[in-house]
Amino acid sequence: MSRPFRFGVNMLAIETGEAWRAQCRRAEELGYDVLLVPDHLGMPAPFPALIAAAEATERPRVGTFVLNAGFWNPALLAREVATCDQLTGGRLELGLGAGYVKDEHDSAGLPWGTPRERVDHLERTVTELERLLADAEHQPRAAQSPRPPVLLGGNGDRMLRLAARHADVAAFTGAHQAPDSPTGTLTMITADALAERVAAYLSFAADRTTPAELNYLVQRVVITEDRRAVAEEFSQYTNGLSADQVLEHPALLAGTVTEIADQIRAHRERFGFTYFTVLHPYLEEFGTVIAELREH
Repeated sequence: MSRPFRFGVNMLAIETGEAWRAQCRRAEELGYDVLLVPDHLGMPAPFPALIAAAEATERPRVGTFVLNAGFWNPALLAREVATCDQLTGGRLELGLGAGYVKDEHDSAGLPWGTPRERVDHLERTVTELERLLADAEHQPRAAQSPRPPVLLGGNGDRMLRLAARHADVAAFTGAHQAPDSPTGTLTMITADALAERVAAYLSFAADRTTPAELNYLVQRVVITEDRRAVAEEFSQYTNGLSADQVLEHPALLAGTVTEIADQIRAHRERFGFTYFTVLHPYLEEFGTVIAELREH
C-alpha cells in the first residue's frame, strides 16, 4: 500500500515578520503539510524562522531543507533541535545534508574539505545527534522521542547508504556536480539515472523494518496549456537533456492542473516519491495541484 502524499514548500526569504507569518498561514490554507527553510547564507536562519512558522499556523509540520552539516557542531545542533522541537510542539522535521556551496564556507570562515570529509562530518553529526537526543539526561529534551524525524538528501552511493541507515525520509536531488564547473554548480541527471539512484537506495535499505518516505525537490511548476514549450525552454538549463527527457523528469511539473496531478501520480508509480517539495515562488501554482490531488 503506497503512502499518502505529503507536500512541502521551501521558503527562501523574510521581508518582515508579519509577511513571514502571513505566507506561512497562506501555505497552510493551500494544504501544504510541511513548511521548510533551507540553510544558506543570505537566507533566513532556520530555527527561529521555523518557530515563527509554527506559531503562525496550526496544522503543518516545520522542517529544515536541509541544514548544511558543515555549519554545525553536533552538540550545539542537538541543543537547537531539542529547543525548536519543544517550542513547535513536536512538529519539527530535521533535514540534513553535506553542503555543496564552497563560497558559503569561505564566507563563514569554515573549512570546506573534500567530498569524503564533508560526508564524514555529516555522518558524525547524524550519529552524535541520535546519541544525544536519545539520552534521557540530555537537556533540553526534544518533544518527540527518541528524536524528531530525520531527512537526509543526496545522490551518491555513500549518501544513499547513510540515508538507508538513519533517515526517516530519503530525499533525492536528481542532480550532480556539473563537470568542469565551479563547485556547487549542479546539473540534472536523466529520469532513468534518477530511477537507478532510487533503486540503489532501495537495495541499501532492503533490510529496514520500516521503509523511509521518499522525497523529491521540484525545481519549477508551470500551469500551461503547452507543456512542450515549457520543457523546451527548461531544457536549455539542463546541460544536454532533451525536451522529451525533461517531460518525464520530476524536476519540472508543467501542464494544466489536471496534467500536473497526473504527473505527480506517475512519479509516485515510477520512483516511489510520495513527498514532494516545491520552492516558494511556486506556492500558489502548486496549491491548485494539491487541491486537485486531494479531491480525486
